[in-house]
Formats: sequence, C-alpha cells, structure tokens
Amino acid sequence: MRVLCSVTGSQGHARAMLPLARAVAAAGHEVLVTVPPELAGVFEPDLPRVAPVLPGVVESISRMVRAEQRRDVREQLLATAAGPHVTAAYQAIMPLAKEFAPDLVLRDGAELAAVLVAEQLGVPCLSAPSGAGNLIDPVGLVEPLNERRRELGLAGETTAASIHRHGRLDCLPAEYSFAAFDLPTPFTYRQPGSVASNEVLPADIAALPADRPLVIASVGTALPMMGAFKELGIDPPEDMENPDVTLRAIVHGLSRVDCQAVVATAGFPVGDIQVGANVHVVDRMPQPALLECAQLFLTHAGYNSIRESVRAGVPMAALPQFGDQPHNADRLAEFGLGARIPETTADAVFETCRDVLSDTRIAAQVRRAKRAVLALPGIEAAVAHLEAVVAA
Repeated sequence: MRVLCSVTGSQGHARAMLPLARAVAAAGHEVLVTVPPELAGVFEPDLPRVAPVLPGVVESISRMVRAEQRRDVREQLLATAAGPHVTAAYQAIMPLAKEFAPDLVLRDGAELAAVLVAEQLGVPCLSAPSGAGNLIDPVGLVEPLNERRRELGLAGETTAASIHRHGRLDCLPAEYSFAAFDLPTPFTYRQPGSVASNEVLPADIAALPADRPLVIASVGTALPMMGAFKELGIDPPEDMENPDVTLRAIVHGLSRVDCQAVVATAGFPVGDIQVGANVHVVDRMPQPALLECAQLFLTHAGYNSIRESVRAGVPMAALPQFGDQPHNADRLAEFGLGARIPETTADAVFETCRDVLSDTRIAAQVRRAKRAVLALPGIEAAVAHLEAVVAA
C-alpha cells in the first residue's frame, strides 16, 4: 500500500500525523509526506520521503488578515482551510501524487487540497486527529472548495458529504468528542504514549523535589506563530493575546501556587519577567514524558495537548489563545477534565490552578477518561483500518 500524507498548519498538526505515518511505514507500506518547509523536520528523522512543497499556515493567515477577513472563528477557520492557498497546494502536490500513485491519502484536518487530489486520483482520503478539523464546518467548506475547483479547472462539485466520504480518525472515545459539527463517527485508536522516539525526562526536571505537586505549562505553537506574524509586519489574529502578557500571567501565577512548575516558552524570550523559585523556565520540554509524572497541566488547549493529557490522566487548566483553542477549553471544562482560566492574569492563573489541583471531582473524571482512552485499540488497529479502506 502506498500512502500520501499531507499536512499543513503548525507543528501540532505535524505531530498528530507523525505517529500514524510512522506506524504505516513500520507495517511495510510506502509513505510520502507533503508539508510546508517549516514542518519537514518533524518527519525527516523517521520517514525518508518528505516533500516540503506546501505553503505555510502563517503565510495563509497573513493573506487572510491583509484581506481584512477577520470575522468570527468559524469563518476564519474556513478561510484558512479552504482559501486560495488550496489551489497552490493542489498544484504542488498533484505532480508528486501522480508519480507516487498512492492507494490512499491521509490528511491533517485542515489540509483540504488533499481532498481534491484524492478525488482526482480516484483513491480514498481520510483525516487524521485534528483540533482544526473538529471545528471546520463541512457545509461551510462547500462554496470555497468549489471555487478552488473552478480555479483548477476540475469537473464536478464538492459536497459536505464528500469531504469525509471515507471517514476520519481520532484518539478520543466518542463520549469525549470535541467535534463542533455533525461529522462522521471516527475510527478511534489509542493515543501513543510518545511522539518523538527519543523523548526522555531531562535530568534536572527528574531531580526536582517531589514533596509538592508538579505543574507543567506549555504555550504550544501560539507564541512562535506570533513571532512569525511580527516578522511579516502584520498584526496577529485579534483574539490572540500578546505573548509577553500570556507568559507573564503564567509565570507570576504559578509562582504563587504551592507546587513545582515547569514552563515551556517554545523559545519565546522571557524578558524581564520575574520568576518564582518554584518555577523552572525552559524553551521546550518532552511533554508526554512530563505528563506521566505531573499533577496538573496548564495548557493552551491545543487538541494534541488535550489528548496527551487525557491519556496520562492529568487534569487541565486551559488558557486558550486562538483558533480552535477556546472551543477546546470550553469542551474540556464541560467534560469535567479541568477548568478554563477566565482571563489572562496572574490572579486567574493562580486561582484556577489552585482550585483544579484540589478538585476531587475533576480528578475522578480524568481517571475515568484515561481508562476510556486506554481501552481503545492501539495505533496498529488504525493501520489495519486504513488497509481495510483501501481493500474495500
């Protein structure tokens, strides 16, 4: 079986696809990955065929912002997923796809050029676990995708049903679905315990005192994207906080919590932020490994992070930034898996983290959710499902 994987967006999108692509390759199938140049490094250590040919998400969002298409979140996601960059992505993927001749296309939830490519090749197309995919309305995609078809001179029409005609994949049980629209029931498999094969707990973090709860905090891909926006000379999405304000609130708030805290900044400079003695600031951390020994996860509410936290059985305090994250933060609170931090202030961070750490109801619900996730079949079952789709 030959599988074409197509990924756009942030590193989170790539890290959602990597375990699947790696498992498909480990099962003896051929894999070709098409990505923007900035995501190639996520796959290249594990997969030999990576084509860095797609436009990047920052470029796509910047075009939307410059065109003053700053509407509600639903419209922003539709514009980011199905805008004119899809035409360029299709034109970049199609020559490679014709040469590779895939039996199946596996896409990230926000990569829509792959839908058109698979249709033209006459092969099935499925989406990988995706926060953006959960929040993109298939009905809203019909008009912009048909506009892309006209630009490319493709016959026929896209319908809401055709976008997920062959199904989708997810790593959370149906009772914990984060889908905002009427999407097909996914094939669900267990979230892998780690993403990168060489992730271990750093020695200095392993040596931290264990007499207090360990709280880990991560801003995900939000702050690096802010830096990329600044380099392009454009303002970020209007619902996104200034990164200095966000980091300051997290560090100052956790400095007051009775805990040991590790804060990952994704390389964004801390500047003059005063750091409490109990807070340890790092550029990056092996998040799945740290979740194995943490008692609370302060997260931006990216979908990858939520799935990793549930699999590890760690309650969450969510401080969303933009895109699907506010929806995810509200959803995890509805499921009783944690709480949303109501505002980006040190007081709100302190109060929410303190309350979640002591909330026995949240702890019990997270334990139930972890058991439900661990009852799902492993990623090998997802590979077998893809094989069955091709065979059918």
